[in-house]
Amino acid sequence: MPTNLSAGVQAFTSNVFLVTGDRDVVVDAGANYDVVAAVRDHGVTPDAVVITHPHPDHVGNLDALVDAFDPTVLGFDGVADADRALADGDEIRLGDDDYVVLHTPGHEPHHVCLYSPAAGVLFSADLVFANGSFGRTDLDGGDRETLVESIDRLADTVAGEELTALYPGHGPSVTSDPAADIDLAARSARFQ
Repeated sequence: MPTNLSAGVQAFTSNVFLVTGDRDVVVDAGANYDVVAAVRDHGVTPDAVVITHPHPDHVGNLDALVDAFDPTVLGFDGVADADRALADGDEIRLGDDDYVVLHTPGHEPHHVCLYSPAAGVLFSADLVFANGSFGRTDLDGGDRETLVESIDRLADTVAGEELTALYPGHGPSVTSDPAADIDLAARSARFQ
């Protein structure tokens, strides 16, 4: 089960998830707090850091993680700090499970979600959040129509699957019917 290293942090940051198991991985780096100490508290050395998109609140601590642990940095093709470019449909191992990389632009052109059908887990980053909220599109590279298309794609991807957990880039995780939150975001994004 992923651990949110940003839980309780009183700073502007994204959620930062530590996924442990066969391959210890950090999903997003966060910003404005000591994420290295938070990782060390768990007694692991991450093999990789996955950047869901290069907004400052998701990559602000990246240099500190690289300096401390020398992980491979993974990000969608075009993410400047990535050691390895990810493409839509790639599979990567997080913890004990394989995840499919889903290119989901709209909030940001390089935005990705990570989905494991076998584990029933989705890292939605800044595409969708708890209670049907969704990513903003007023920042550079944001586009509402593209965001709606990405949310629709995500809803179609998890439809009929056993989705048990949604780990968003901000706010609480969803472990009770997360597909309903995605469906609500798909409807809400069309009207705001």
